[in-house]
Amino acid sequence: MKLKDKVAIITGAGQGLGRAYALRLAQEGAKVVVAELNETKGRSVADEVKGLFVQTDVANAGSVEAMVRKTIDVYGRIDILVNNAAIFSTLKMRPFWEIPEAEWDQLMGVNVRGVWLAAKAVVPQMRKQGSGRMVNISSGVVFMGRPNYLHYVASKGAVLTMTRAMAKELGEFGINVNAITPGATFTEVPRDTVTPEQKEALVRAQSIKRVAGPADMEGVVLFLCSDEAAFITGQTINVDGGMNFH
Repeated sequence: MKLKDKVAIITGAGQGLGRAYALRLAQEGAKVVVAELNETKGRSVADEVKGLFVQTDVANAGSVEAMVRKTIDVYGRIDILVNNAAIFSTLKMRPFWEIPEAEWDQLMGVNVRGVWLAAKAVVPQMRKQGSGRMVNISSGVVFMGRPNYLHYVASKGAVLTMTRAMAKELGEFGINVNAITPGATFTEVPRDTVTPEQKEALVRAQSIKRVAGPADMEGVVLFLCSDEAAFITGQTINVDGGMNFH
């Protein structure tokens, strides 16, 4: 029970890794807020973790602020923010010169502005408490320079560098900000962007020769949210089975 009575907001927690983080943090005693755009999926996960569902569009400031107010109304505090919401699995892989401008803007709105808006919204409460943990979910693609979804790679690079800047600004208030960069991780969410051949190639490129699942990411997020990581901030933990060293 490393997070007993802690209040944790997880964005995009309706499926995939977000759902896995919600389940693990709840298992460790956290009161989980599922901040999810898809109402059906969000309510389902909230029921699983016996937590709170708040329908949230992270790209919309008003929606994010309302979610934070609801969290404080129900639980009275905010200890943890996991910035997980992102557009990824639905992307069509294509050269960067063929990416539609509207798709670029939509993705940046969720993957970059959403991280900023959620962090911005929880800061007043965390400052008031004199404590808080933020974990931003970046991606191993920032080290690979992976082709054919430049907007996604750019957005996750922004998350990594925003983490460092946020840590510098928030440390004096007792708020830790860290990131993880998951490698190729497979969940129940369909991945049309990865063929079976590409999946095999990704595993071959890893030092640990097996497919990664949610359980491989949950423990790192839990660690960064716990008191065991109290003196760690501004860092990025790469969790990719040894594909990239940095």
